[in-house]
Amino acid sequence: MKVLANDGISPSGIQLLEANGFEVITTKVAQEQVVSYINKHEITVLLVRSATKVNKEIIDNCPSLKVIGRGGVGMDNIEVDYARAQGKNVISTPASSSESVAELVFAHLFSGVRFLYDSNRNMPLEGDSNFNGLKKAYADGIELRGKTLGIIGFGRIGREVARMGLGLGMRVIAADKFIGHAEIKVDFYNGQFINVNIETEPMEDVLRHADFITLHVPAQENGYVIDEAEFDLMKKNAGIINASRGGIINEVALLKALDADKILFAGLDVFEEEPTPAVQVLMHPKISLTPHIGAATIEAQDRIGVELAEQIIGLLKN
Repeated sequence: MKVLANDGISPSGIQLLEANGFEVITTKVAQEQVVSYINKHEITVLLVRSATKVNKEIIDNCPSLKVIGRGGVGMDNIEVDYARAQGKNVISTPASSSESVAELVFAHLFSGVRFLYDSNRNMPLEGDSNFNGLKKAYADGIELRGKTLGIIGFGRIGREVARMGLGLGMRVIAADKFIGHAEIKVDFYNGQFINVNIETEPMEDVLRHADFITLHVPAQENGYVIDEAEFDLMKKNAGIINASRGGIINEVALLKALDADKILFAGLDVFEEEPTPAVQVLMHPKISLTPHIGAATIEAQDRIGVELAEQIIGLLKN
């Protein structure tokens, strides 16, 4: 049986699949050629990340395809319900990248509170001629310890963010329509741990009380999660991070809030228009930017590859 890992798979995942008799193909096939490639090579399993879209055309026209796998959390690029209705198995790895995404959230938070997003742009340009001026410009940093972290969406990644925030000494509050409370285990290198119970609150309360907001919700079919009204509720000089899904923040409203000095900084790993984000967003001096790399760590990709391989083996070999 053949596996097309169209957006890549870790070496450990390949090794596990090959050890169980699968042929793994890592050739990158263009979106418009996926159907013909699958049929020509009689592909049984199609693995994707966020780049390849598994639409109805692929599902309807690839009779050899039995399993569709998404390496990561979101399934926005797969017609999941339709695929399952047509008898295809659809699998994902929702837990494998939680730590990596959460760490990126804090990378953006640390970047924001110490102005790294701006100093990394200006030091190469002015560091030798205006060192003292830049030193003064970035002198009003903020510590995270003791501040309130508001988490919108309290699933696996949201809870991992909470664990890290608690470990830093932050107060953590959260909002989620479907989760009333969660017990967060904060574990340390030597085996010791503490458990912290967090009761979720209405989103409006989280927005009002948090010094920093981080979003961990699915893509929205209608409207934004954070729009002008939500920015109005937030504290002056709050920071906001989105390492979740593009399109859940109104980027026009975000720029307006930044320009009005209502929001101190933003950290964005995802954008309304990918892979061509708005130039106004990319050039804004108060935004820390990464190109949708939340799950892109060696450790996460290794876990994702192994978990996908194990699920495929379980479905097709056992």
